[in-house]
Amino acid sequence: MKKENSSTPLIVSCPTCHNSVTWNTKETFRPFCSERCKLIDLGEWATEEKVIPGDPIH
Repeated sequence: MKKENSSTPLIVSCPTCHNSVTWNTKETFRPFCSERCKLIDLGEWATEEKVIPGDPIH
């Protein structure tokens, strides 16, 4: 993330494709750059390609 001063918008990197995304209310899918990137990320969690490390809770 990069923020230089209060008048400069916060720019973040899309977690999926790494494109730059301005962090504001106009960016509907933030922190993702698009709905496609958001759905790719959701699919990775759903198929357990992404997991939070640690012991399973039973």
